[in-house]
Amino acid sequence: MTGWTPDSMPDLTGKTAIVTGANSGIGLPTALELARHGARVVVAARSPEKGDAAVAEILRAVPGGQVEYGHLDLADLASVRRFAESVDKVDLLINNAGIGLISRRETKDGFEMQFGTNHLGHFALTGLLLPLLLAAPGARVVTVSSDAHKGGRIDFDNLALEHGYGRMSAYGRSKLANLLFTLELQRRAERAGADLTSVATHPGTTATNIVKLGPLQPLMSVFFKSAAAGAVPSLYAATSPDIRGGEFIGPRLKHFTPSARARSEEDAKRLWDVSTQLTGVRFDEIAYS
Repeated sequence: MTGWTPDSMPDLTGKTAIVTGANSGIGLPTALELARHGARVVVAARSPEKGDAAVAEILRAVPGGQVEYGHLDLADLASVRRFAESVDKVDLLINNAGIGLISRRETKDGFEMQFGTNHLGHFALTGLLLPLLLAAPGARVVTVSSDAHKGGRIDFDNLALEHGYGRMSAYGRSKLANLLFTLELQRRAERAGADLTSVATHPGTTATNIVKLGPLQPLMSVFFKSAAAGAVPSLYAATSPDIRGGEFIGPRLKHFTPSARARSEEDAKRLWDVSTQLTGVRFDEIAYS
């Protein structure tokens, strides 16, 4: 959609938005703009120090805003459960946090870190918050994926990636999982007649902590768009009345077509079942009968 900017966002007074990873990257300007337009915003982040700093920064830009910190470590399912138990209301869930391009390591629960954090953590969070989302008229779940999903493959017999691990391929796999989840969540919501919209976005090549350029890091601002620009697809997906469930919104607010793998309903159902088994989180309200 041409001409849309964050200034086009509607008044969000009375809405509660949760933004994961809102202490930095595109999550921070996403949270700031939501607060600027009247939403109560929960900055969900692993580090209390960084989370509190983000809250303070947002409040300096939006005096009198309703902004609070919530401790959330997506690489620890116990932390995800504690955070979800602390939430009393949610209209907009922005599954934004992500890590990428790291050497192989595991989450506290023993999952490969990129898959465990980017997908399983958000899968569990969304499922645990589902009753609150369904209680909120017009609720939306926005999950940040990436064009890197096109290079992702999910080997269900090697989810731990104990063999053949690659930093970029593991990242692509986690972003593919984000899209499979987004589309399957929308299908299940529609089948259940639930008033819930699930949308995926990708910010484009953005200056965030995921990208590490070593000695060339100072050049990031020259070749990569700002985090504020990268946040625009998420803000549009979360608030525009023109959004339809299952869309994939990218840079310049173009509607992108996910890869054939991301559109596989068979893989999406299998990933959903595996994710349920691994996390112990069920989406009973929208389960297939």
